[in-house]
Amino acid sequence: MRIVRLALPGEPFGRVEDDAVHLLSAAPWLGGAPTGQVVPFDAAQLLAPVAPSKVVAIGRNYAAHAKELGHDVPSEPLLFLKAPSAIIGPGASIRVPSVSSRVEHEAELALIIGKRCKRVAEAQALEYVFGWTVLDDVTARDLQKKDVQFTRAKSFDTFCPVGPWIETDLDPSDLEVSARVDGAIRQRGRTRNMIFPVPMLISYVSCMMTLEPGDVITTGTPEGVGPLLPGNVLETEVEGIGVLRNPIVADDES
Repeated sequence: MRIVRLALPGEPFGRVEDDAVHLLSAAPWLGGAPTGQVVPFDAAQLLAPVAPSKVVAIGRNYAAHAKELGHDVPSEPLLFLKAPSAIIGPGASIRVPSVSSRVEHEAELALIIGKRCKRVAEAQALEYVFGWTVLDDVTARDLQKKDVQFTRAKSFDTFCPVGPWIETDLDPSDLEVSARVDGAIRQRGRTRNMIFPVPMLISYVSCMMTLEPGDVITTGTPEGVGPLLPGNVLETEVEGIGVLRNPIVADDES
């Protein structure tokens, strides 16, 4: 099943069937039911398919990415938060702030929590996942290095493109994750190379903070991160989900 959110009054969620979007009364992880309204898919303007209370991100979860940044592989998952206000959807512009001289892409598989999750065991962790989406953990790398901690570098407005939709039927254990800039491949890795697999991440995070329905966990990026400049077009892709496309603009552009 594919879930989208539309740029219509109330920003409704919908379920895609064939060439149509069947609107829901609420987010599906909150019990949203079909309203009877149908919108042609080709006429639908898509928003980010999530509006979470928090975005929990995992740093250095691929050994080759840790190496390219000059860091050791972590002994346990490295957590940080991205501000939900950084979220944008497919087609929306990533805005490069004037205070940073090095903004980079980080292609990632992300998951959406489907039910309240607290201190869940790894063996049951996937039962708490509603679905899967594409996310790019856009990062002001120079500010990340300057600040040491990640909050500012990861949370500028527009630094969390998500979409284009949520796919509910997916095995996350061996998927290709990639990023292209202006059509040229920058990143290409597989989720089987994660240091900490998805069930472990969910269990680990849930032992520190309660995960609410609709919350997002993003699972780390493979090697190949690189710069984004105004005028570029970023395409982030996860096998089995689709392509998330976002143009890059300067922050002072209208």
